[in-house]
Amino acid sequence: MSSPPFGGSNEMPAVFPDWSPYPDLDSAARAYLRDPEVALEALFGVLRGASVLCFTLERFVNEVNGVWQEVVVCDGSRLVLWHGEDVAPGDGPVGAMTSSLRVVPLSTVTEVGCRRRLTRTPNGQARVDSIDVYLLLSSVDDAVPPPGVGEEEGRAPLRHDALRFGKTLDDGGPGQIARLEEFSRVVASLVGRPTL
Repeated sequence: MSSPPFGGSNEMPAVFPDWSPYPDLDSAARAYLRDPEVALEALFGVLRGASVLCFTLERFVNEVNGVWQEVVVCDGSRLVLWHGEDVAPGDGPVGAMTSSLRVVPLSTVTEVGCRRRLTRTPNGQARVDSIDVYLLLSSVDDAVPPPGVGEEEGRAPLRHDALRFGKTLDDGGPGQIARLEEFSRVVASLVGRPTL
């Protein structure tokens, strides 16, 4: 199954190819993302030869904006996040997209959480059918709180920034669930340790 290149047809398959069998970032991105060249150019421009210890990928179709894509890479001292999103109709020319890059030092990750939902098969064996991962950061979320929130004290409440990722059997399958869990374990093993 092939995906249209950047600026191509807006008709996207409902189910994307599985990236989980690919151990390296380049192959996984080319199998899964609609715009792998855009993502890899941005990521490798920052990584500059650093080892990729783990990564996770996400992609979905939004009814308003079209395709939303994300790659998160950990190189042992930082998280490098690439995000690509189609521009909403009327906000730019047809086929336009945004490409964003964010670098987060691992020293700013204060907490890693991983919640797995387990179900029982008919023979009683437990299996993971969804996973939610969060990385709490020391930076403060600069989102504007909704009206009325925090007004009684005369100030808006402070919320720490967080990165959140999830996979289910329907959205990604068992392979991507396992890869996201692996990603969370590698990042968790590095948090709080001195960086090189």
